Amino acid sequence: MTFADDELIAFAEHGAAPLPTASAQGHLPHDGARIWYATYGSGTPVVLLHGGLGHSGNWGYQLPALTEAGYQPILIDSRGHGRSTRDDRPYTYQLMASDVLGVLDHLGIARAAVIGWSDGACIGMVLAHQAPERVTGVFFFGCNMDPSGTNVEIAASPLLDRCFGRHSKDYAALSATPDQFKDFVSAVGRMMASEPNYTPADLAEIAVPVAIVQSEHDEFIKPEHARYLADTIPSAKLVELKGVSHFAPLQRPDLFNGAVLEFLSGL
Repeated sequence: MTFADDELIAFAEHGAAPLPTASAQGHLPHDGARIWYATYGSGTPVVLLHGGLGHSGNWGYQLPALTEAGYQPILIDSRGHGRSTRDDRPYTYQLMASDVLGVLDHLGIARAAVIGWSDGACIGMVLAHQAPERVTGVFFFGCNMDPSGTNVEIAASPLLDRCFGRHSKDYAALSATPDQFKDFVSAVGRMMASEPNYTPADLAEIAVPVAIVQSEHDEFIKPEHARYLADTIPSAKLVELKGVSHFAPLQRPDLFNGAVLEFLSGL
Protein backbone atom coordinates (compact mmCIF):
# COMPACT_ATOMS: atom_id res chain seq x y z
CA MET A 1 0.00 0.00 0.00
CA THR A 2 1.35 3.41 -0.98
CA PHE A 3 2.02 5.67 2.00
CA ALA A 4 -0.19 8.75 2.28
CA ASP A 5 -0.56 11.39 4.99
CA ASP A 6 -2.94 13.83 3.32
CA GLU A 7 -3.99 15.50 6.58
CA LEU A 8 -0.45 15.50 8.05
CA ILE A 9 -1.55 13.48 11.06
CA ALA A 10 1.56 11.28 11.00
CA PHE A 11 3.77 14.32 10.38
CA ALA A 12 2.29 16.15 13.36
CA GLU A 13 2.92 13.18 15.62
CA HIS A 14 6.33 11.96 14.43
CA GLY A 15 7.70 14.25 11.73
CA ALA A 16 8.82 12.86 8.37
CA ALA A 17 10.68 9.56 8.06
CA PRO A 18 13.94 9.61 10.07
CA LEU A 19 17.00 10.63 8.10
CA PRO A 20 19.49 7.82 7.40
CA THR A 21 23.07 7.99 8.61
CA ALA A 22 24.89 10.70 6.69
CA SER A 23 28.06 10.10 4.71
CA ALA A 24 29.29 13.44 6.05
CA GLN A 25 27.78 16.24 8.06
CA GLY A 26 28.80 19.28 10.01
CA HIS A 27 28.48 23.02 10.53
CA LEU A 28 30.10 25.48 8.14
CA PRO A 29 30.90 28.95 9.53
CA HIS A 30 29.65 31.31 6.83
CA ASP A 31 28.94 35.04 6.81
CA GLY A 32 27.90 35.40 10.44
CA ALA A 33 26.15 32.05 10.77
CA ARG A 34 26.89 28.36 11.28
CA ILE A 35 25.20 26.41 8.48
CA TRP A 36 24.38 22.74 9.05
CA TYR A 37 24.73 20.37 6.12
CA ALA A 38 24.77 16.63 5.44
CA THR A 39 25.53 14.47 2.41
CA TYR A 40 24.29 10.97 1.60
CA GLY A 41 25.82 8.38 -0.71
CA SER A 42 27.59 9.25 -3.93
CA GLY A 43 26.64 10.13 -7.45
CA THR A 44 25.26 13.22 -9.12
CA PRO A 45 24.82 15.93 -6.44
CA VAL A 46 21.32 17.19 -5.68
CA VAL A 47 20.73 19.93 -3.11
CA LEU A 48 17.43 19.76 -1.22
CA LEU A 49 16.24 23.07 0.25
CA HIS A 50 13.37 22.93 2.73
CA GLY A 51 10.55 25.40 3.26
CA GLY A 52 10.25 28.33 5.63
CA LEU A 53 10.03 27.44 9.35
CA GLY A 54 11.04 23.86 8.53
CA HIS A 55 14.35 22.02 8.40
CA SER A 56 16.12 19.33 6.40
CA GLY A 57 14.45 16.51 8.31
CA ASN A 58 11.29 17.29 6.36
CA TRP A 59 12.94 15.55 3.37
CA GLY A 60 12.98 12.15 5.08
CA TYR A 61 10.71 10.55 2.48
CA GLN A 62 12.79 11.83 -0.43
CA LEU A 63 16.31 10.73 0.52
CA PRO A 64 15.88 6.97 -0.06
CA ALA A 65 14.36 7.52 -3.51
CA LEU A 66 17.26 9.76 -4.52
CA THR A 67 20.07 7.56 -3.22
CA GLU A 68 18.51 4.44 -4.74
CA ALA A 69 18.39 6.23 -8.10
CA GLY A 70 22.10 6.99 -7.93
CA TYR A 71 22.07 10.59 -6.73
CA GLN A 72 23.97 12.22 -3.88
CA PRO A 73 21.48 14.23 -1.81
CA ILE A 74 22.87 17.24 0.03
CA LEU A 75 20.76 18.63 2.86
CA ILE A 76 21.20 22.19 4.12
CA ASP A 77 19.35 23.82 7.00
CA SER A 78 18.73 27.41 5.95
CA ARG A 79 20.26 29.97 8.29
CA GLY A 80 18.24 30.31 11.49
CA HIS A 81 16.33 27.11 10.69
CA GLY A 82 16.86 23.68 12.19
CA ARG A 83 20.45 23.24 13.33
CA SER A 84 21.76 26.37 11.58
CA THR A 85 22.28 29.66 13.38
CA ARG A 86 21.93 33.24 12.18
CA ASP A 87 23.14 36.71 13.04
CA ASP A 88 21.03 39.82 13.63
CA ARG A 89 20.53 40.72 9.97
CA PRO A 90 17.09 40.30 8.41
CA TYR A 91 16.45 37.13 6.46
CA THR A 92 16.83 37.45 2.70
CA TYR A 93 16.72 34.83 -0.03
CA GLN A 94 19.95 36.22 -1.45
CA LEU A 95 21.76 35.73 1.86
CA MET A 96 20.50 32.16 2.16
CA ALA A 97 21.49 31.46 -1.44
CA SER A 98 25.02 32.58 -0.60
CA ASP A 99 25.03 30.05 2.25
CA VAL A 100 24.22 27.27 -0.22
CA LEU A 101 27.14 28.30 -2.41
CA GLY A 102 29.34 28.32 0.66
CA VAL A 103 28.41 24.72 1.44
CA LEU A 104 28.99 23.63 -2.17
CA ASP A 105 32.40 25.32 -2.11
CA HIS A 106 33.23 23.59 1.17
CA LEU A 107 32.27 20.22 -0.29
CA GLY A 108 34.17 20.86 -3.53
CA ILE A 109 31.02 20.56 -5.67
CA ALA A 110 31.12 22.66 -8.82
CA ARG A 111 27.49 22.19 -9.95
CA ALA A 112 24.34 20.62 -8.53
CA ALA A 113 20.66 20.33 -9.23
CA VAL A 114 18.39 22.07 -6.72
CA ILE A 115 15.13 20.68 -5.37
CA GLY A 116 13.42 23.59 -3.62
CA TRP A 117 10.23 23.55 -1.58
CA SER A 118 8.48 26.85 -0.81
CA ASP A 119 11.17 29.22 0.55
CA GLY A 120 13.74 26.66 -0.58
CA ALA A 121 12.43 27.06 -4.11
CA CYS A 122 12.93 30.82 -3.93
CA ILE A 123 16.52 30.22 -2.84
CA GLY A 124 16.99 27.82 -5.74
CA MET A 125 15.68 30.31 -8.26
CA VAL A 126 17.93 33.05 -6.88
CA LEU A 127 20.86 30.67 -7.36
CA ALA A 128 19.79 29.93 -10.92
CA HIS A 129 19.56 33.63 -11.69
CA GLN A 130 22.71 34.81 -9.92
CA ALA A 131 25.01 31.78 -10.20
CA PRO A 132 23.81 29.70 -13.18
CA GLU A 133 27.25 28.17 -13.58
CA ARG A 134 26.67 26.34 -10.28
CA VAL A 135 23.15 25.06 -10.98
CA THR A 136 22.19 22.31 -13.43
CA GLY A 137 18.46 22.85 -12.92
CA VAL A 138 15.82 23.90 -10.39
CA PHE A 139 12.77 21.92 -9.28
CA PHE A 140 10.67 24.86 -8.12
CA PHE A 141 7.88 23.53 -5.90
CA GLY A 142 5.14 25.62 -4.30
CA CYS A 143 6.59 29.11 -4.42
CA ASN A 144 6.23 32.61 -5.83
CA MET A 145 8.72 35.02 -7.38
CA ASP A 146 6.81 38.25 -6.72
CA PRO A 147 4.18 39.28 -4.13
CA SER A 148 1.26 38.82 -6.54
CA GLY A 149 1.79 35.06 -6.50
CA THR A 150 0.53 34.38 -2.98
CA ASN A 151 -2.99 34.11 -1.64
CA VAL A 152 -3.72 37.12 0.55
CA GLU A 153 -6.20 35.31 2.76
CA ILE A 154 -5.35 31.77 3.84
CA ALA A 155 -8.09 29.89 5.64
CA ALA A 156 -7.16 28.30 8.94
CA SER A 157 -7.35 24.51 8.95
CA PRO A 158 -6.42 21.56 11.16
CA LEU A 159 -3.81 20.57 8.55
CA LEU A 160 -2.02 23.92 8.80
CA ASP A 161 -2.26 23.80 12.60
CA ARG A 162 -0.63 20.36 12.61
CA CYS A 163 2.19 21.55 10.36
CA PHE A 164 2.83 24.65 12.46
CA GLY A 165 2.79 22.59 15.63
CA ARG A 166 5.37 20.20 14.20
CA HIS A 167 7.59 23.13 13.19
CA SER A 168 7.36 24.53 16.72
CA LYS A 169 8.37 21.22 18.32
CA ASP A 170 11.23 20.68 15.88
CA TYR A 171 12.54 24.20 16.42
CA ALA A 172 12.60 23.66 20.17
CA ALA A 173 14.46 20.37 19.71
CA LEU A 174 17.04 21.47 17.10
CA SER A 175 17.67 25.20 17.35
CA ALA A 176 20.51 26.88 19.21
CA THR A 177 17.86 29.38 20.38
CA PRO A 178 15.00 26.99 21.29
CA ASP A 179 12.95 29.57 23.20
CA GLN A 180 12.79 32.09 20.32
CA PHE A 181 10.31 30.40 17.97
CA LYS A 182 7.88 33.35 18.04
CA ASP A 183 10.62 35.80 17.03
CA PHE A 184 11.82 33.35 14.39
CA VAL A 185 8.34 33.12 12.84
CA SER A 186 8.04 36.91 12.78
CA ALA A 187 11.44 37.37 11.13
CA VAL A 188 10.74 34.78 8.42
CA GLY A 189 7.31 36.31 7.89
CA ARG A 190 8.81 39.73 7.25
CA MET A 191 11.00 38.26 4.53
CA MET A 192 8.07 36.46 2.91
CA ALA A 193 6.03 39.68 2.93
CA SER A 194 8.68 41.67 1.11
CA GLU A 195 10.53 39.15 -1.09
CA PRO A 196 11.11 38.03 -3.74
CA ASN A 197 10.39 40.80 -6.24
CA TYR A 198 11.52 39.38 -9.56
CA THR A 199 10.34 41.25 -12.66
CA PRO A 200 9.47 39.57 -15.97
CA ALA A 201 12.84 40.75 -17.24
CA ASP A 202 14.60 39.06 -14.31
CA LEU A 203 12.73 35.81 -14.93
CA ALA A 204 13.54 35.94 -18.63
CA GLU A 205 17.26 35.91 -17.76
CA ILE A 206 17.03 32.49 -16.07
CA ALA A 207 18.59 30.04 -18.51
CA VAL A 208 18.88 26.76 -16.58
CA PRO A 209 16.18 24.07 -16.87
CA VAL A 210 13.33 24.73 -14.44
CA ALA A 211 10.27 22.72 -13.41
CA ILE A 212 7.51 24.94 -12.01
CA VAL A 213 5.70 22.45 -9.80
CA GLN A 214 2.23 23.37 -8.53
CA SER A 215 -0.05 21.25 -6.37
CA GLU A 216 -3.74 21.10 -7.15
CA HIS A 217 -4.69 22.28 -3.65
CA ASP A 218 -1.76 24.54 -2.73
CA GLU A 219 -2.87 26.72 0.17
CA PHE A 220 -0.44 29.57 -0.51
CA ILE A 221 0.42 29.87 -4.21
CA LYS A 222 -2.01 30.94 -6.89
CA PRO A 223 -2.18 28.51 -9.84
CA GLU A 224 -2.14 31.40 -12.29
CA HIS A 225 1.19 32.50 -10.82
CA ALA A 226 2.69 29.08 -11.52
CA ARG A 227 1.49 29.34 -15.13
CA TYR A 228 2.95 32.86 -15.37
CA LEU A 229 6.34 31.62 -14.18
CA ALA A 230 6.30 28.73 -16.64
CA ASP A 231 5.42 31.10 -19.47
CA THR A 232 8.01 33.74 -18.53
CA ILE A 233 11.10 31.67 -17.74
CA PRO A 234 12.44 30.51 -21.11
CA SER A 235 13.55 27.05 -20.00
CA ALA A 236 10.63 26.32 -17.66
CA LYS A 237 8.00 23.60 -17.79
CA LEU A 238 4.82 23.49 -15.70
CA VAL A 239 4.23 20.31 -13.70
CA GLU A 240 0.93 19.82 -11.85
CA LEU A 241 0.54 17.45 -8.91
CA LYS A 242 -3.03 16.24 -8.45
CA GLY A 243 -4.71 15.59 -5.14
CA VAL A 244 -2.10 17.21 -2.90
CA SER A 245 -1.35 20.60 -1.38
CA HIS A 246 1.68 22.68 -0.37
CA PHE A 247 2.88 19.68 1.64
CA ALA A 248 3.03 17.09 -1.15
CA PRO A 249 6.49 15.72 -0.16
CA LEU A 250 4.92 14.64 3.14
CA GLN A 251 1.41 13.83 1.94
CA ARG A 252 2.16 11.54 -1.01
CA PRO A 253 5.90 10.96 -1.28
CA ASP A 254 5.66 8.52 -4.20
CA LEU A 255 3.87 11.11 -6.33
CA PHE A 256 6.31 13.86 -5.43
CA ASN A 257 9.41 11.68 -5.78
CA GLY A 258 8.30 10.51 -9.20
CA ALA A 259 8.12 14.12 -10.40
CA VAL A 260 11.54 14.87 -8.92
CA LEU A 261 13.21 11.86 -10.53
CA GLU A 262 11.63 12.61 -13.91
CA PHE A 263 13.00 16.14 -13.76
CA LEU A 264 16.47 15.02 -12.74
CA SER A 265 16.62 12.39 -15.46
CA GLY A 266 16.18 15.10 -18.08
CA LEU A 267 19.12 17.25 -16.94
